Amino acid sequence: MAERTVETGGPAAAPPERRLPAPGTGVSPRQTPARPAGPAPEGFVGRLRELKELREDIVRAGLDTLSGRKKPRSRVLLIAGRPGSGRTALAEALVRQLAREYPDGVLRARLTGADGAPVPTERTARALLAELGAPVPAGALEDELTQALRAALDGRRVLLLLDDAAGAEQVDPLLPDEPDCLVVAVSRGPLTGVPDVRPCTLGGLDTAAAVELLERYAGPTRITCDPVAAAAVVEECGGQPAALVLVGGWLAARTKMTIVDVAKRLRELPPAVDGYENAGRPLARAFWLAYEALPPPAARTLHLLALAPAGLLDAHTASALAGSSLATAQSALEDLTTRGLLRPEAPESDSGALPPQYRVPGCLAPLLGALLQAQERPAEIELARARMLERTVRQLHSCRAATERNDPAVRRRIEQLPRPLRFSSERAAEEWLLARLPALLAAARLAVEDGRLDTLARRLVSALTRALTAHLGPEAAAPELYGLHQLVLDVARRCEMPLEKAAALLNLGDLDARAGRTAEALDRYRQALQSAREAGDPYATSRALESIAAAHQQLGDWQRAADWYRRGLELRLTRGELADEARLYGRLGAVHSYAGQWAEALRDWRAAAAACRRLRDQPGHARALSEAARVLEHAGRPREALRTCLEAVECARGAGDARLEAAVRLRLADTLERLGDPASADEHRQTAERLLGAGGEGAQGPAGEAAGAPPGEP
Repeated sequence: MAERTVETGGPAAAPPERRLPAPGTGVSPRQTPARPAGPAPEGFVGRLRELKELREDIVRAGLDTLSGRKKPRSRVLLIAGRPGSGRTALAEALVRQLAREYPDGVLRARLTGADGAPVPTERTARALLAELGAPVPAGALEDELTQALRAALDGRRVLLLLDDAAGAEQVDPLLPDEPDCLVVAVSRGPLTGVPDVRPCTLGGLDTAAAVELLERYAGPTRITCDPVAAAAVVEECGGQPAALVLVGGWLAARTKMTIVDVAKRLRELPPAVDGYENAGRPLARAFWLAYEALPPPAARTLHLLALAPAGLLDAHTASALAGSSLATAQSALEDLTTRGLLRPEAPESDSGALPPQYRVPGCLAPLLGALLQAQERPAEIELARARMLERTVRQLHSCRAATERNDPAVRRRIEQLPRPLRFSSERAAEEWLLARLPALLAAARLAVEDGRLDTLARRLVSALTRALTAHLGPEAAAPELYGLHQLVLDVARRCEMPLEKAAALLNLGDLDARAGRTAEALDRYRQALQSAREAGDPYATSRALESIAAAHQQLGDWQRAADWYRRGLELRLTRGELADEARLYGRLGAVHSYAGQWAEALRDWRAAAAACRRLRDQPGHARALSEAARVLEHAGRPREALRTCLEAVECARGAGDARLEAAVRLRLADTLERLGDPASADEHRQTAERLLGAGGEGAQGPAGEAAGAPPGEP
């Protein structure tokens, strides 16, 4: 069963509580830290007037204030402009200036993917909640997630940067209800529908700032020697920062060319190049100028980077896409960054263990995509994508193996991997996983949506699921796991694979059950049972039967729960699986006890005890006897209950389990108390206290629960 090895702990487990840091105490470990105030980052020049106006808009009275009403939501500043106008750089410069005024941190989210498609609001809200350290219910819908986000921001002073918004429908659901928060939105145009938004529309840079930006990339000598030609280049580029960066990179790489040469070359470019509809625009012309100057290997690497998931890449991604060595790929990435065709991505770790990561500028992504389709045959594109997915799968296997270094067999497998695929430590592997997680999740989604590499897509989803579970644990990774199991389900349905479909449905049902969506979980389990029977797999069938029973038990439908547990038991009996028989007899005993059916409950607990005795499972035998004693008490047979409880004490003592023995003795003391023997009851309580003292546990902790656990379970 391809995905069934990823266990989520069963439907009865409860999600852990994760507490938010108190307002004003700073950011959580996963939250983007606020950058200290200081000089503008390299590459940002000018825009002083826009920065001043934006800062003034924060405190300027809005319509609500003028009408006498209290501000119901956070202030929204809009920076509008075409891709390449420097809108994101201006937003980041503003955030840098304001960061210290928002002590609860800065949150960032990109609302448009590398493919130009809007990012679903539920995905954005889930990511922001994770950065805040707030609980993220697995499988929650958009309304629940956005409400949880607003609740998490209540009473906090946070600066929220929403980059590349496609429209108001993406921004409005994410707006905090907390007036002390500030939202900076970046968009192509106005956000009609967002109340009292303060817009700042960008055009080109003024000539002085544009020339300064050109100097930063091309060097000052040629620019200073011919300021008139430099101004002409600025005019040809329309003052667009992205175009100026590309032209500056072109000049830096071609040291013998003058500023006059580049101005002439820009004017000579035709209004349409290789079918680009927008090639007459300054950005497209500057891009073509930079692209045609690249050596052929670097040019091919560049347009293949259009396949990088989420526009994020490292040397491994580039190496796999281009089919080159890791060193060659790293050198190409550094060269492309120098030329302004890539942006370095700041690492999220201070350990220095993360390899450099880069981002394809959003304004260049459509041009790279068009170039890829024009330059590469479909078969070559598919082969490059397959190489990238295969490399990613191997990295994920290595990432997971880093958590199992104590296993000699795993260590041998790690040593057999190529050195660049190994991680120096478990911490380094986890940092890589978290840093690359957006790209890894995007790779899984794209592979499944593509549909031509289903085998690789399944392997990638499986490897990512295992790595997340190994490093974060099933509870912390549940939100990501939910989406991954849905991807498995999509592939299984498309390829008509009933066994994989059953596994995905079972895992999704478990996550639904943990999130309290028991009815939805029950529906998933019923579908899983149908698929498991279609596949003829007894493991999946048994698992589905028990999960359906557990869902009915959670809903308080004892009769149906007992019926489904009985069906699961019958299947186990036919296969002679004794441990599972003991466990299911215990489940049946618990359900019949809840229903007050004491005769049936007693029969089941005695059957569970007998199965444990045959298994020589003394702890399980003691638990089953203890539960049988409790049932006998409820049935009005205290003397039999006393004898059975004494037998359970002896069994627990023989098992050498002090906590279990203490729990059973406490139950025995209660029985003796009811039978009118307080002296003996006190004696057993004192013995239990000594056992608990030796074990370091309180009576109401795990020891008090041990006797009530079904046989074969913790």
